[in-house]
Amino acid sequence: MDSIKKLKDLFVKFPTIGSRTAGRFAFYLLHASKQEVDDLVKAMQELKNNVKLCAFCFNPHEPFNTHSTSSGQAAQGKGETNLCHICFDASRNKELLCIVEKETDLLSIENTKQYKGLYFILGGTLTLRKTDGANLRIEELKDRIKKSSFSEIIIALNPTPEGKSTSVLVERALKEVIVPTIFKITHLAQGLPVGGELEYADQETLESAFEGRK
Repeated sequence: MDSIKKLKDLFVKFPTIGSRTAGRFAFYLLHASKQEVDDLVKAMQELKNNVKLCAFCFNPHEPFNTHSTSSGQAAQGKGETNLCHICFDASRNKELLCIVEKETDLLSIENTKQYKGLYFILGGTLTLRKTDGANLRIEELKDRIKKSSFSEIIIALNPTPEGKSTSVLVERALKEVIVPTIFKITHLAQGLPVGGELEYADQETLESAFEGRK
């Protein structure tokens, strides 16, 4: 049973996975065929070996060959690009930047098909133990802004106490590197439930939050 317990302990570390669900996962794999387990192990290895972080927004992606992209995308030279498909896409509005906490928030916003700008994944929020932002990509964000020409920066963090504290920190950092009269800093409208997360908001709520940002 040591092997089962070890696997359960690993699954419990997954977000939203409790002890009972971890146990179900472990026993499922115990009864699964060798081929199923091998496929799972291979998929996890490929995830770690093939998926990289975008050089601009930190969105996880598999590097792709620039020659296979459509003519509507900007040329980046030969071979693979270190940008994700969103940042590489020339049809995106390069004057808009949306700051999100994590990858799943980016995906939720993309699924609305309403936002056509660029993103920046902050990598987390402030916590009770970490209130200085050392765990966030604040310096990387400031660097991106210094080298770009954004007309509007949207702070799209979750309407939780941690998210609100982080929004204050981000806005303070932005004002250190931009001129407020040139760059507009906006926040999503409060149509999002207080204490909720973007990842779980329905598309209509997200669309309304973007349309009503201020």
